[in-house]
Amino acid sequence: MIQGLSVLAKRLGQGLVLLGLLLIPFSFASAQQDNKLHKPVSAEKDDDEKGPFTAVEEEMKAKRAIKYAEKEYQENLERARDLSSLSTAVATSYKQKSSLNAEDIKKLERIERLAKGIRSAAGGSEDSSPMEKPPKDLSSAVEMLNDLGQSLKTRVEKTPKHVVSAAVIDQANVLLEVVRLVRTLPS
Repeated sequence: MIQGLSVLAKRLGQGLVLLGLLLIPFSFASAQQDNKLHKPVSAEKDDDEKGPFTAVEEEMKAKRAIKYAEKEYQENLERARDLSSLSTAVATSYKQKSSLNAEDIKKLERIERLAKGIRSAAGGSEDSSPMEKPPKDLSSAVEMLNDLGQSLKTRVEKTPKHVVSAAVIDQANVLLEVVRLVRTLPS
């Protein structure tokens, strides 16, 4: 009987050791999880949180801002060039036919969108002040549209990147008013 108890005790001991070995990974996982839940609150920031930018990060941020400003400036120049060529095309078409067709009306819509983009890039907003000398007929309105398109292109090209130009904003507003007049004046 003692020998039977000895064998039973030996097997029970081996079973407990085996059970303990199986439960060790679960206890470590539970301990790590508890540790994450009960972090002490401190006045100092953790490494995970973002602190002030380093010199390298500040430099990268500044370079990105410069690239973005350059891209915006180039897009604005492209708008002005497109607007100029479209206004010339509308004026040429009108001189040839003495009227505006559907294609010319689409060009006027495009001119309007480009002028609004230029005005916005220059730092302006919609201005509802009336023109000083509005054109009386369609012919003079189309000619004025062409002149304004060329003038606006020149002003945008001469305006530095970081300057808010009141002249560009005013010119774009006048151009928009002329586009509205060209649409409404009879042929």
